[in-house]
Amino acid sequence: MKEQTNLKRILTLAPVVMIGLAYMDPLVVFDSFGVVAQLTKGHTATSYIVIVVALLFTAYSYGKMVQAYPFAGSTYTYTQRSFSPYVGFLVGWAVMLDYLFLPMVNYAIGGVYLSSAFPAIPYPIWVIILATILTTVTLLGVKLTANVNTLFVSFQLLVTITFVGFMVKGITNGIGAGVLISSEPFYSTNIDLGLIMSGAAILCFSFLGFDAVTTLSEETLEPKKTIPRAIFLVALIGGVLFTTTSYFLQLVHPDFAAYQDADAASMEIAEIIGGAFLQTFFLSGSMVAVCSSSLASQTSASRLLFAMGREDSLPKRFFGYIHPKLGTPVFNILFIGVISLTAIMGELEVIFSFISFGALIGFTFVNLSVIAHYFVRNKQRGGMDTIRYLVIPAIGAVVSMWLFTSLHISALILGVSWIIVGVVYSFFIRKKKLRLDLAIEEA
Repeated sequence: MKEQTNLKRILTLAPVVMIGLAYMDPLVVFDSFGVVAQLTKGHTATSYIVIVVALLFTAYSYGKMVQAYPFAGSTYTYTQRSFSPYVGFLVGWAVMLDYLFLPMVNYAIGGVYLSSAFPAIPYPIWVIILATILTTVTLLGVKLTANVNTLFVSFQLLVTITFVGFMVKGITNGIGAGVLISSEPFYSTNIDLGLIMSGAAILCFSFLGFDAVTTLSEETLEPKKTIPRAIFLVALIGGVLFTTTSYFLQLVHPDFAAYQDADAASMEIAEIIGGAFLQTFFLSGSMVAVCSSSLASQTSASRLLFAMGREDSLPKRFFGYIHPKLGTPVFNILFIGVISLTAIMGELEVIFSFISFGALIGFTFVNLSVIAHYFVRNKQRGGMDTIRYLVIPAIGAVVSMWLFTSLHISALILGVSWIIVGVVYSFFIRKKKLRLDLAIEEA
């Protein structure tokens, strides 16, 4: 039987959007709220607006590049085709940071939740159980993953709506600000633009799902039409959901400096407004979010590795393999599952920023790829074309680079170290290929 080398086109718009929302994790606003609220002095909602506006420019650029290259490699492919294979490899290597590290973070968070609820079972055991179950589901095909994620995302939205409902009820009963309409979460006398940008850089982590759907281009029907729509919908839905939720979180607990633990601020708020019931319901939603985000991120990461393996940027026999019956890159999925067993140590702010390092490099280069492909190479420079293929992507690139400068210093050090490893790896790979080409010519 002939070995399968291509992915199967079976996805429509709705499941692609659901996978993007699952990757994004609708409940992630609760995980990062306390940290960003303290950093921005109570203006998390403003940081969300900044990042949403910035990412809509980038979402536009992703849509344009999908129409040019509807392949699974996402930013790696766009940069490779628009600039050069070497630049494409380094960008793909950088983007691997958020694709590979997000499953690790999800399993770590899930393990903490479960070990707290069931202390008799050690944390490492829970991580192994989660990784085994979710890796197995991912192995069995993208359609199953999409169906499971649809159920998971629906439940997360129910949890979010319930949480917001309790906050509205609490505020009307005099908790927190005591008013439902206020400008304080968006603007106050102590607002600091630099801190808003730093908060936006961290919150970039919350939107990773909108770009990840591009890795499903080879498994989606009519990808040139479907994927750009999915990108825009995921970014817009996430932006409205996150901004609204953070607005009410700030109103119900205006004193951002009074959290006992900024990383668990949402659990404190849940206890204040809903007691044990809301805490338990929120915890169950958080566990579902961990599972859905893990499924989506592992699926997307495996497709990025497949694209790089198929073109021999990574070892082709391993990373470029597709199982003939399952239709999935099984080695990549198993590889990510094993990596995800690694414990993630450090502050949430550093972890989120480290993942955002790779994402922001990807966002910057997808904008630059639009300029290189359409404006420079294809010479589409008419009146509206200049706006579409130069002005809009240039704004997206500038904002992405500005956000990049606001990342945590530890994230920058670790990210640059990762890039250096990629440069060294690519040097030896290129040298090996050159020797192989010479040997073939001599033969």
